[in-house]
Amino acid sequence: MQSALKQPLAIGMMRLGDYPDLASDQALLAFTEQCLEQGVSVFDHADIYGAGSCEARFGQALALKPALREQLVLISKADIVTAQADKSPWQVKHYDTSCAYLQQQLDGSLQRLGTDYLDGFLVHRPDPLMDVRELAQTLQGMINSGKVRWVGVSNFLPAQWQALAEHVPLACNQIELSLAAQSAVWDGQLNLLVNANVQVMAWSPMAGGRFAGKLLDALNAVAVQRGVTAEQIALAWVRALPGAPMAILGSLRPERITDALAGLSIQLTRQEWFYLAEAARGHQVA
Repeated sequence: MQSALKQPLAIGMMRLGDYPDLASDQALLAFTEQCLEQGVSVFDHADIYGAGSCEARFGQALALKPALREQLVLISKADIVTAQADKSPWQVKHYDTSCAYLQQQLDGSLQRLGTDYLDGFLVHRPDPLMDVRELAQTLQGMINSGKVRWVGVSNFLPAQWQALAEHVPLACNQIELSLAAQSAVWDGQLNLLVNANVQVMAWSPMAGGRFAGKLLDALNAVAVQRGVTAEQIALAWVRALPGAPMAILGSLRPERITDALAGLSIQLTRQEWFYLAEAARGHQVA
């Protein structure tokens, strides 16, 4: 588990439906194999991505070469119920961390992905109504059943994941983390996670490509100085943080993945890191 999450990059599958060139099972399998050849084996899913279609399509591609499964690290997440999926009269988006629901969603993900186990299963969002002890028992039961190798959380604040971690080991916490989303860096959240040996996975590390203004100018300036791309500098900024957060790339374009991997050797100076942080925050440190 630790070695799997010490990789520098994961591939986020949320936007699979946006890539027509990956529409065929064979094309998606070839993409997966290319990622593996480049040393990237972590694929991040969730039950709500494409209302389950992203997992189903990945599973169909994997079925063309089942032996590939053992080389992959497959993660999925659950507990978000969309308004469209809510079968109550209210049709309200909500969270559900009940044992029955999470077990149902885990089994659904396994079926769609065509595998009998997930490497990692995460609680997608903190549920205000969650019973921490019951949730911990549910997650531990998943591990004991062999359907899940390890568990973690996503978007959990310190008090939330610490309460859960008292009852079940947590491997990771996926949080929004980038130059445009720095709060966890400055308010101590990141330090707590690292101290507890909970691996940080950074979703939207490129801020969805929405870098602009002074921050974009600063990224370009450092990139030119280094002779690399602005995207590589943005990822290097995240990677320089304590615990070396694993970036979850949202792009499924091979050239973007290749570019990200080519920049792994970049180590920002302390001055470069703070220069970029200042450009994003709009003010100097105190």
